[in-house]
Amino acid sequence: MTLALKESLPIPLAEKIRPQDLADIVGQDKLVGENGAIMRMIEAGNHPSLILWGPPGCGKTTLARLIAKNSHAHVEQLSAVVSGTSELRTLFKEAAQRREDGIPTLMIIDEIHRFNRAQQDIFLPVIEDGTISLIGATTENPSFELNSALLSRCKVLVLERLGSEALEKIVKRAEILIGKKLPLDDEALQALYALADGDGRYLLSLCEELFNLPEGTELLDDLALMALVQKRMPLYDKSQDGHYNLISALHKSLRGSDVDAALYWMARMLDGGEEPLYILRRLVRFASEDIGMADPQALAITLAAKDAYEFLGSPEGELAIAQAVVYLATAPKSNRVYTAFNQVMREAKASGSLSPPKHILNAPTKLMKEQDYGKYYIYDHDTPKGFSGQDYFPEKLGRKEFYRPVARGFERDIEKRLRYWQHLRQKKS
Repeated sequence: MTLALKESLPIPLAEKIRPQDLADIVGQDKLVGENGAIMRMIEAGNHPSLILWGPPGCGKTTLARLIAKNSHAHVEQLSAVVSGTSELRTLFKEAAQRREDGIPTLMIIDEIHRFNRAQQDIFLPVIEDGTISLIGATTENPSFELNSALLSRCKVLVLERLGSEALEKIVKRAEILIGKKLPLDDEALQALYALADGDGRYLLSLCEELFNLPEGTELLDDLALMALVQKRMPLYDKSQDGHYNLISALHKSLRGSDVDAALYWMARMLDGGEEPLYILRRLVRFASEDIGMADPQALAITLAAKDAYEFLGSPEGELAIAQAVVYLATAPKSNRVYTAFNQVMREAKASGSLSPPKHILNAPTKLMKEQDYGKYYIYDHDTPKGFSGQDYFPEKLGRKEFYRPVARGFERDIEKRLRYWQHLRQKKS
């Protein structure tokens, strides 16, 4: 492409108003505010290799460029989407040569999570010996997508999703640059911010479309705006961070007995294209982990919802998922089965291969009878109260208590039963 042709191509609005100074960045005051982490690094004249993690359009690339601008280093910027191992090795070799000449190299990598594990590993020695400093930008959770060895050599900075106030500032800057206001009434402007969903870059692409409307266009209301621009797909990747965030939100809303919030997060997941059976698997787990014996019916209801969904399919079967969510959110809660299970598993691992007491062992042979296998065993059904009170733990371990029900729901009855049996044991002893 010739220089003249390149210069004649239109520049996107997002590039035209890209901040040229750290003070111009919006929505990231924790990083670039007066006492922000980035400002402290720049004032100190040095910064470690960084991983900038945040949702799309929050300013990761812009921030990386401005850090580079203040670093006085040679800057190489590339994208993991199109760059390969051979290109990286060439750049590292050139950086090593510059280092011998006293010139530092700062490498900015967009979408760094797109590099595979082997590619990520080749950064380790050049970061370790100071050949390069790295600024990697990613929309995905670094804990899942980046090697732990690479993460240990970098400081992770988290960028926030842009709120309405930050989006409003971006729109005002765009209006000043273009020299006219967006043709939107107040409700439509709020709808525009909702459509952007925290993504400044997407917001500016919407603005660009609106600025290009014919002169004299009447103010659009929110319905006219929605008709003009297609609704954006929800920010949700079933295999990545949004997936884990939303299922966590659903689980914790259920645990907190907030039925409306639980229904909302369920709907967000379904609207984002989540596999309904994945949601149902988590609901089944919740029924045992967070409700347990406080309402044993919760597990049956949830499994029935799974059967109903598999029978009806989508979208009819999704109503059964909603019914299960409502049941679980409004059910009494107890994690005592869950905690008892974890505790007893730890005890089983720690105590080793202890034998059961002989009185509860069968004695099918003469030798075993001579060894007192089965001797002194009391058949509970033959006792007056249907309870013998015998000890069933290994003799070397002694009696332990793992399950401690709470006085909620059905566990209230269980707790009374256990106290009664404990009274009989104590009376016997």
